[in-house]
Amino acid sequence: MSTETEAPVVVSVDLGARSYDIVIGPAILGSAGVEIARRIPGTRAAIVTDANVAAAHLRTLRDALSAAGIGHEVVTIAPGEKSKSFATLQDTVDAILAARLERGDTVIALGGGVVGDLAGFAAAIVRRGMNFVQAPTSLLAQVDSSVGGKTGINTGHGKNLVGVFHQPRLVLADTAALDTLPPREFRAGYAEMAKYGLIDRPEFFAWLENNWKDIFAGGAARVEAIARSCRAKADVVARDEHEVGDRALLNLGHTFGHALEAATCYDSARLVHGEGVAIGMALAHRFSARLNLASPDDAERVEAHLREVGLPTRLSDVPGGLPDAEALLAYIAQDKKVARGALTFILTRGIGQAFIAKDVPISQVLSFLEENLAP
Repeated sequence: MSTETEAPVVVSVDLGARSYDIVIGPAILGSAGVEIARRIPGTRAAIVTDANVAAAHLRTLRDALSAAGIGHEVVTIAPGEKSKSFATLQDTVDAILAARLERGDTVIALGGGVVGDLAGFAAAIVRRGMNFVQAPTSLLAQVDSSVGGKTGINTGHGKNLVGVFHQPRLVLADTAALDTLPPREFRAGYAEMAKYGLIDRPEFFAWLENNWKDIFAGGAARVEAIARSCRAKADVVARDEHEVGDRALLNLGHTFGHALEAATCYDSARLVHGEGVAIGMALAHRFSARLNLASPDDAERVEAHLREVGLPTRLSDVPGGLPDAEALLAYIAQDKKVARGALTFILTRGIGQAFIAKDVPISQVLSFLEENLAP
């Protein structure tokens, strides 16, 4: 378990005048009012959260805001990926407007990636852009979705196809909040953490292989792993804020993963985002080996580690079955990593050697899916 005596770690995202801090450590929610008031003086706030997170953490945040003199309203949504919808976005926007918040006020996202993506999108479009603060309570959100300014919702056509870039003013990553996560959700977040090592930090992946048990147990390695992950993402975002270049590398595993999420109708009982990413990363490494880009040994090493921590790595690990290869390919083709009809994947030449592969032949993807769907 995390201890409240650890000093917070601050990671900066360098975007010039729009730079912001990621404050990482235990009991950060308890100082949220002070941190926000220092950066956005005189603000009022709307806290967007879901029912599950509210039960565990809302009182701590509300008390912190009240102690700092920050007036606030609460908008509570249903938990789960299905809340990333036009209907829930409309309800959230209406609630923020009903609270009579102004452009200089703040939307605070208290929750995981779903809450952060939805609340950030609402903050971006209400009054043409309000201040936004991320208070991520899941591991996945702390190491990935809360950093970088991507916001959005899903549609029947696919995941995150409607949204905007809207950077937060501050990210408050309370590592003690992770102690309340179900083990499955923590494992799902770990997949995004492993991703940074697999992209371009092989030494970090090796470190994770040796320290994952301490990370899961809440030891000192947890804060270090989150901070290293945030630095990795911050570096990429600073170079390529709007994903016109190498920020696309952060999508390692996501093209396959998003297709699986769509194919399971975003049913979290069957598959959550981090599990889709884990399967997607294993597939990306196996596909790279099949194309003779990387050694099969690397694919086996990646799969072995993900399995060791309890993550799924194969299509057969998705409960309830999947549609055929043609249908999965259709979901892949709808994914936003497609440009002018050409399939784009993040592939690898080895652990820590990911690259953007454009114009990947559809026939090769189809045959690879068929092989991996076979019993």
